Amino acid sequence: DEAYLDKIVGKRYPNVGAFQKDLPYILRNLGFSPEKAAFLSSKIVVDPSRGAGHAWGAERREDNAHLRTRIPETGMKYKGFNIAIHELGHCVEQVFSLNEMDYVLLQGVPNTAFTEAFAFVFQSRDLKLLGLTKADPKAEYLKALDTFWSTYEIAGVGLVDMRIWRWMYDHPKATPAELKQATIQIAKDVWNEFYAPVFGVKDQILLAIYSHIIDAELYTPDYSLGYIIMFQIENYLKDKNLAVEMERMCRLGSITPSAWMEAAVGGPISAEALVSAAGEAVKKISD
Repeated sequence: DEAYLDKIVGKRYPNVGAFQKDLPYILRNLGFSPEKAAFLSSKIVVDPSRGAGHAWGAERREDNAHLRTRIPETGMKYKGFNIAIHELGHCVEQVFSLNEMDYVLLQGVPNTAFTEAFAFVFQSRDLKLLGLTKADPKAEYLKALDTFWSTYEIAGVGLVDMRIWRWMYDHPKATPAELKQATIQIAKDVWNEFYAPVFGVKDQILLAIYSHIIDAELYTPDYSLGYIIMFQIENYLKDKNLAVEMERMCRLGSITPSAWMEAAVGGPISAEALVSAAGEAVKKISD
């Protein structure tokens, strides 16, 4: 019940200051030691947002990462909290991969997909942070299906984004009107190829509405990779401490994606684990 969740979140976080003050508690609940939670909180500034949430990492160690999320006058809503925890994952990665790097030129992660992976790891724990999780034998299977479906959804947006850029390179003198028409057609083509066979509906343009397209220079393809990497990290974390392992992984720095994954979880980037888990989940839930 989203209204119930809104009530809980609004009472806990009536304003930006309340969420800022609660960062150490949130981080301790995620497994960080009191000392590490205090350090991370001191390097993250929470700002109000008019629109969607956002995380902006610092470039110098003396500066702070900024976390933006929407908090109306009536208090934070559950959706805003969910987004804020996602952005917190970004900010923690940004603080670690800047402030704890041995070589400053290696600060950061290999690319956007990796910071998105950590943001998704945090975001999936939002209800736990509100004290609302309960034992469910199907939870693991439902989570696998949810991750698989989310990856499938956003992968279409990434394909549209990539095809739009290829079209722009092929048509360097295109007008905005021509680009708009090309974008609509590309969205229909991707939908008809990968989604119409599943949904039974053709020529949808939903995949073209994402605000990051064009504006964020091929950001959207990293979302689907982020889900895949997140799932691999989650599998690796099953018998380990999130806080300890995340710090270790973030300190690997902006090396090549393959080298990072091998050092982080002991294997290459692969959708195999997610696809296999989703298939197993369908069998278990259907039984």
